[in-house]
Amino acid sequence: MKTALITGGAQGIGKGIVQRLRADGWRVAVFDLDAEALDELQAEDPGLLVQQVDVGCEEQVAQAFETVSGWLDGAPLDLLVSNAGLADPVSGPIEDLSLRDWCRWQDSHVTGAFLCIRAAVPLLRRGQGSIVTMASTRALQSEPDTEAYAAAKGALVALTHALAVSLGPQIRVNSILPGWVETGPWQKRSERREPQHSDQDRNQHPVGRVGRPEDIAALVAWLASEEAGFVTGQRFVVDGGMSVRMIYAE
Repeated sequence: MKTALITGGAQGIGKGIVQRLRADGWRVAVFDLDAEALDELQAEDPGLLVQQVDVGCEEQVAQAFETVSGWLDGAPLDLLVSNAGLADPVSGPIEDLSLRDWCRWQDSHVTGAFLCIRAAVPLLRRGQGSIVTMASTRALQSEPDTEAYAAAKGALVALTHALAVSLGPQIRVNSILPGWVETGPWQKRSERREPQHSDQDRNQHPVGRVGRPEDIAALVAWLASEEAGFVTGQRFVVDGGMSVRMIYAE
């Protein structure tokens, strides 16, 4: 049976990935900072290994991986999805951005990815596993006042191709850059909401709709499969074509 670890897996895109892999028969471990969301996820699927982890904290990551190693019991880890990170892209005007807040964005996305990947590599090497980092189209284009988030996501793209070169051929590493993905129905119950998308929202996308976590999960499943065995160091934009559409203000 294939095994996977998903960080930030209790809600949103991460939860969608967990559900897809479980449906495909995988054993799945989940790291997340939100204890309430983890409890709900565990209640929905008792077969998961769930742990409350701040991925930007070296000590917590080390302790959590001790548990993962015991859970694997000598078997390989086949997939790490580094998905955790602050979801809010808006950090405010750069002249008002504190170093502490800047570091919060970098630690949750980039440092967290580094710590989890570093710990996972020996487990992934056992079975020639793969890594997927979750970047964003914001690594390539921006709205105002999103410098901290954009920098973190851009760093993940660069980290991905560097790792692909360093870890190949044993481990493949790829990055997914989601665009607008509606995660309302995939949040914990206290924050769950039904999507309300206008025609304008849908028409911004050449495919005619906003994205769903299943769209990202499907690509993760393929990247982790033998069919993607010749694919590494790549970035995959999954945004319904939104970023390639030329828009003129009227």
